Amino acid sequence: MAYTVEKVSNLNELDIEPLISESEEEGYRFVTRLAEDYKEGVNTFSGPGEALYCVKDDHGKVVAIGGVNRFPVPGGDPETGRLQRFYVEADQRRNGAGSLLLKEIVEHARNEFHELTVKTESSKADAFYRHNGFEFDDSASETTHRMAFN
Repeated sequence: MAYTVEKVSNLNELDIEPLISESEEEGYRFVTRLAEDYKEGVNTFSGPGEALYCVKDDHGKVVAIGGVNRFPVPGGDPETGRLQRFYVEADQRRNGAGSLLLKEIVEHARNEFHELTVKTESSKADAFYRHNGFEFDDSASETTHRMAFN
């Protein structure tokens, strides 16, 4: 399977309904919140340093999505980025789509922020983030993993 990563300029022009449905079946609402917040203008990933990306398969179907928002941790570095709304279609996991998406987001964030954080409660996501260079750090209540940039 060949994948391409694209920066999303208008989420409303993408068909992410399959990701929304599948994620809700898995008990996750953050892809639904992504679509709702984007449509309402609450979070369009358009602030300084922010970006939203998707991965498409060789048929042009969106199989993964995720972005980075500015997310200063209270008492922490104001130049902190937050990995947000990161989701990979179940049958595309462990095929490289998620790693490809994360790599693109990290490269973007590296030029915009001092560090990138994420919060997850999933052991599979924990393993994924650690494998991709994040360190486990739950010292702040809203963060479980971080990647510092030099």
